[in-house]
Order: sequence, then C-alpha cells, then structure tokens
Amino acid sequence: MTAAPLIAIEGVSKTYLMGGTRVDALRRVSCTIAAGEYVAIVGPSGSGKSTLMNVIGCLDSPTGGTYRLAGETVSGLDDERLASVRNRRIGFVFQTFNLLPRMNALDNVAMPLAYAGLPKKARRERAQQAIELVQLTDRMAHTPAELSGGERQRVAIARALVNDPSIVLADEPTGNLDRKVGREIIALFEDLNAKKGVTLILVTHDRELAVRAGRRLELLDGEIVLDTRGAA
Repeated sequence: MTAAPLIAIEGVSKTYLMGGTRVDALRRVSCTIAAGEYVAIVGPSGSGKSTLMNVIGCLDSPTGGTYRLAGETVSGLDDERLASVRNRRIGFVFQTFNLLPRMNALDNVAMPLAYAGLPKKARRERAQQAIELVQLTDRMAHTPAELSGGERQRVAIARALVNDPSIVLADEPTGNLDRKVGREIIALFEDLNAKKGVTLILVTHDRELAVRAGRRLELLDGEIVLDTRGAA
C-alpha cells in the first residue's frame, strides 16, 4: 500500500482584492508532496510561488480547494488553529534570518519551544542539539551581531528544526548571502534532507539552486506549468 502524501493540495485557489481589483494569485493548483522529498518552487515575481508557500506553511488559507497536511484538513482553519499546526509541523527559514538581536544564538533557537510551553532546561537541551546539527556549537553564546551572515542563517535553520517539524520551508534562504556561503547553506539543507529525512521545500528565484532539488514545481500566473516529478 502506498503511503499517503505528507502534503495534498487539490484545486487550491487564492484570490485577493487590491484596490477593488480581483487578483487570482493561485488558480486551482493541485499537487502532492511525499515525506522526505526535496522540492524547489520556482517562477518569476508574481507567479504565485510565495502565495503557495504561505498556503503550504499554514500562514494563509486558500480561497477555494482543499489542503491536507499529514492527513489533516487544514484549509479553512481559523488563525489560532493554523498557528497550532505551524508550531507542530512546520519550520521556517527566511532570507532575512529574523533573529532577535538581543538574544544569543542558543536563546534564538530555543524561542519556539517557549511558545510550546517546554520547561527552560528542556528548551536549552533541545536547542543545543539543533545547533549541533548545523555545526555551530562554538558560536551559540554569540548574538546575531557577532555572527557572519552564514552563521546567522545556520542559527535560523537550527531554530526551524528545533520542534522536529515534518516540513522545513525555506524562502530565498541564500538571497542575502554571497555565492560561496550560499552554497554552503544549500549543502547543509541537502545533508539534512538526505541523512535526517527532513522534507524540504525551497522557494527560490535561483534556477541553479533549483536544479539541485529532487523535484521542481514551476509556477506562472498562479498555475503549475512544470512538475519534474518522474522526469529523467
């Protein structure tokens, strides 16, 4: 028996009203993503890739269609229940790192666990384990201002992993890094996917990065125009 997909999106649409004008950001998008896949979402600005990321990440609800995450129907949930799903199942890595400047690396990584209600000792232990995964143990007492761009992104990745999520969503994670450091960060993602089985969804403008993924979804005008699953 084939395992059910981790992500199942069926006929998902997202419509915004901007100044009285209807904007169809997604148009009846359907796709499935299995646990452990490494998927790149690509497309030009305005293609709908960020909107699709927001729907997959439970940051936004679709206007129409159905989204099931690990068998749970999450389309149509209210904001409080969406937040609960995010905290349990999804880790985020952003282009701008989004670290708190007055906290050291360890405390930044432990922060999501505070929202989950874990005791301080347990938070620190799990945060240390996540920092070890990204090979930054010797820098965990440093604040973001004392870290390089690549180190800050490693802290952000550790924070995304600390809740043991089903999915890591990375939105332009190398956009603020130079080429060499950016490739090191992508290599880290690929290692986590290959060795830890982390389901990785990378949103990027960089086609060179995208071709490294096991699968690419290309969006144009709110529709998936290319899916390389099964391609030779």
